[in-house]
Amino acid sequence: MSHPAPESEPVAAPDDPPAPDALVLAGEFPPVDRDRWRELVAGVLRKAGREDLPDPVEDALRRTVATGVSVAPLYTAADVADLPDPGAPGLPPFVRGSRVVRPAPSAADGQAATSTPAGWDVRQRHADPDVGTTKDAIGADLENGVTSLWLVLGEGGVPVEALGEVLDGVLLDLAPVTLQGGVAAAEAFLSLVGDRPLAPGGTLGLDPLGDQARTGVPADLSGLGGWARRAAAHGDLRAVVVDATVVHEAGATAVEELACALSSGVAYLRALTGDGLPVEEAARALEFRFAATADQFTTIAMLRAARRLWDRVGEASGVPAADRGMRQHAVTSSVMVTARDPWVNMLRTTVAAFAAGVGGADAITVAPFDAALGLPDPFARRIARNTQSLLLEESHLGRVLDPAGGSWYVESLTDALAHAAWELFTELERAGGYAAALSSGLVAERTAAAWAARSGRLATREDAITGVSEFPNIAEKLPDRRPAPAVASGGGLPRVRAAQVFEDLRDRAEEPADRPAVYLATLGKPAAHTARLTFATNLFQAGGLATPSGDGASGLGGATVACICGSDKDYGGAAALAAELREAGASRIWLAGKPDLAVEGVDGYVFAGCDAVDVLTTTLDELLGARA
Repeated sequence: MSHPAPESEPVAAPDDPPAPDALVLAGEFPPVDRDRWRELVAGVLRKAGREDLPDPVEDALRRTVATGVSVAPLYTAADVADLPDPGAPGLPPFVRGSRVVRPAPSAADGQAATSTPAGWDVRQRHADPDVGTTKDAIGADLENGVTSLWLVLGEGGVPVEALGEVLDGVLLDLAPVTLQGGVAAAEAFLSLVGDRPLAPGGTLGLDPLGDQARTGVPADLSGLGGWARRAAAHGDLRAVVVDATVVHEAGATAVEELACALSSGVAYLRALTGDGLPVEEAARALEFRFAATADQFTTIAMLRAARRLWDRVGEASGVPAADRGMRQHAVTSSVMVTARDPWVNMLRTTVAAFAAGVGGADAITVAPFDAALGLPDPFARRIARNTQSLLLEESHLGRVLDPAGGSWYVESLTDALAHAAWELFTELERAGGYAAALSSGLVAERTAAAWAARSGRLATREDAITGVSEFPNIAEKLPDRRPAPAVASGGGLPRVRAAQVFEDLRDRAEEPADRPAVYLATLGKPAAHTARLTFATNLFQAGGLATPSGDGASGLGGATVACICGSDKDYGGAAALAAELREAGASRIWLAGKPDLAVEGVDGYVFAGCDAVDVLTTTLDELLGARA
């Protein structure tokens, strides 16, 4: 039987607390200045075994991101106090963006709407020589979020004579087209379109200096003015692309990429004005192409710095302010993609596309995740375009102008990249300009030096490659892809990939019918040896090696290389274990730990920061040589 609830007097709502006169954020905590922060950091580093610390201590935590440019672990307002004003979006020096899209005034209130960004052009690349496949891919792209096309024509791409077929059914007044294929491609396109109106944002893709960088054949810049006039007759169709990705693909950092883009752009301005174009029309004839990497902050800062530098070039060249904004096409890096564990490339390209969008790129191309394996399949193309759709439609990234602006870190990095690139740019100009610097080998020398420094960081895994040099999956089954068409190599700049050296080691390890192995011999209790066992497993599997493990020497089996894994405390018994392993048939014995452990009977040491490429090469030579 239920009973009615007893009646109670209503409870009065509490009074609102009085509002403070001033809101002090984190006011209950004592203030901490930079010196105190440095003391705390030094204490942590000393506990980690770092005794010889630099002054200031944060230099111990600096990380190189480009030639002559490093980033610190802490930035404050003091770091940007003396930096130049980045200006406003759409105004010189264009650091915060080259333009602002202004929608029509609102009819509801009769007032002009606030300036808002319209996102960016989703531009996808097509280079499959199979005409039917390319035509189908173009249709799928345009029906599912892609807003413009990038067609590679001629060698290594779609046959020039098939241009009309692959563009059949494409509404060229809605979808801009960017070409890559030289004069033959440009002529074919202009002949095809005739007098038809074209959507704004396309380019003929002429880049003789980029071709010289790729092939070593001296560039011919004559006649660019005529092409620019023919392109301008179609509205916002640009004639020339300044493609800086060619130096990026040779191993350049953001500094070399920026400097070469500036020097190439200046050469094109000279050629175009030499053909009689007014300097403002010459500036409007150019589009710049940069690589976007998974180092998101460096990509953001590079694009911002590029606009600032080009504004300075335009100002010195007499280009009116309204025409000094750089139009940028960002392409996800081919250097960062991997052939092993290629699905991780989806994450890399997502970060890179995010960075390009935040950095203010006008058009972005996301490479399919299987690009290092060959020609992409429809699934890979779908993921590539949906990456951008998600950033625009779900993350609303295009609704904010320069979201990184005002960050002490980003503003400092933008300034540092701009200064370093300007220094190299002036060196290239003193050498006679970009064409002369290519012919003399200066550009090759600078990119080779940058790649050598990067290669050192890759070899020691300071620059980690997830799924390849770190956390490899040696049991993976790679997807099959049709091979991409070969492009004849000449005397130009090389093409590199960050993962190549580790992937070559994996290929060596997988040549035999049975995978070679390194036996991991543990010492002590699992709680003591697990950390180094995990480290050694990760290291040797990065070279494609199997890593069976066991307590002591009993599990060596037929392996001829072993690695002892334990704690420093347990390594008192490492010499005896090394002798047992040697007696059981081990010809080479590594020890997981620093060389100062000086354990008798071991041949070498593996530790965080060791040259992993050298360790793996030595180990494979030992294992495969023993089978010969």
